[in-house]
Amino acid sequence: MALELLKDVTIPKAATAYPLHWRSRVYAIVGLVVLLGVVMVVTSAIGSTHIPLATLGQVLLSKLPFIEVEPTWASSVETIILDIRLPRLLLAGLVGAALAVAGATYQGLFRNPLADPYLIGVAQGAALGAVIGFVLPVSWQAASIPLLAFAGALIAVAVVYSIAKVGKTLPMTTLILAGVALGAFLAAITSYLMIASGDKLHGIISWLLGTFSLTSWWQVTMVMPYIFVGIIIIWLHARPLNVMQLDEEQAQQLGINVERVKLILLGAATLITAAAVCFCGIIGFVGIIIPHAVRLVWGPDHRFLLPLTTLAGASFLILADTAARTVLAPTEIPVGVITAFLGAPFFLYILRQKKRAVF
Repeated sequence: MALELLKDVTIPKAATAYPLHWRSRVYAIVGLVVLLGVVMVVTSAIGSTHIPLATLGQVLLSKLPFIEVEPTWASSVETIILDIRLPRLLLAGLVGAALAVAGATYQGLFRNPLADPYLIGVAQGAALGAVIGFVLPVSWQAASIPLLAFAGALIAVAVVYSIAKVGKTLPMTTLILAGVALGAFLAAITSYLMIASGDKLHGIISWLLGTFSLTSWWQVTMVMPYIFVGIIIIWLHARPLNVMQLDEEQAQQLGINVERVKLILLGAATLITAAAVCFCGIIGFVGIIIPHAVRLVWGPDHRFLLPLTTLAGASFLILADTAARTVLAPTEIPVGVITAFLGAPFFLYILRQKKRAVF
C-alpha cells in the first residue's frame, strides 16, 4: 500500500506544478548530451597550440579499432591531443559532474539552495590532507597528496557525522553546525602548516585554488569509478529525495526509511566530492550555481534534475578550465578563480532572491 501511495506522491507540489512537460526535460537531457560532446570536441582543439578540427578528428579516428587513417600530422600533435588535452578534459568533466550532483544532493537534503558540496567539512578535510602531503619529502608528494586529500575529506565528514548523530536520527541543523565548527578547526591547522611550509607555499596555494594542469590518464582512471558509482547511487534515490522535500514525517509514513536515505545520500555525495577534489584541489561554486540554474529552467523534480545537473556541470567545468588555460596563455589561471568569478555574482543573486522570498 505504501509503495502505491509513493508512486503518486513522489514529486513535491512545486515539481508537479512546474509547467514543463516531462518530454521537454527528456529533450533537454538529449540536448545536453549533444552539447557535452560538442564542448569536448571543440575545446580539444583550443589551446596555446591550435589544432584544426579536421586533424583532431583524424587523430581520434586513428585510435579506433578497424579504422586505418594515414598519419598526416606531426607526432607532437597526437601527444598534445591524447596525452595532455583529452585526459584533462575528461577529468574536468568528471569533477564538474561530481560537484554539481553533490551540490544538488545537499540542497535537496537540507532543502536549501545555498548548500554546496563542501558544506560539512569536505573541503577543509581535503585541504588539510593535501597540505600534509605537500610538507612531506618531495619524492612522496605525487602519490601522497591525492591520497591524503581523499582520506582527509572522508575522515572529516565521518567525524562530523558521528558528532551530529543523535541515537538513530541525524538532525540536519546539527550536522551543519558540526561541519562549520570542525571546518574552522581544520582550517586553522591548515593555515599553520601553510605558514610553516616555507618554499612549498606556492604549490599549496595553487592546489587550494584548483587546477588541472598536471592531469594524466592514471588520474582519470583512479577517479572515474568513485564518481560513476556515487552518481549512480544518487540517481537511484531521486524518488525518495523528492518525497523528502515535503516533510520527513510524511516520507516515513509513505514507507521511506528517511535516516537510511540520508546516510546513503550523504555518503555518496561525500565520496564523489572527495574523489573530485583529491587531484585538482578545491573548486568552488560549481555545486551551487549549476543545480540552481538547472532547477530554475527545468524544475525541482530530482528524477530529471540530477541527470541534467550531471551533464551541465561537466560542460560548465570543461569550459571554465578551457578559459583558465587560454585567457592569459601561456600563463594558466587556476580554474577555481574562473568559477569564483562566475559563481560569486550568481551566489549573491540567489541570496537576494531568497531574501525577497523571506521578507
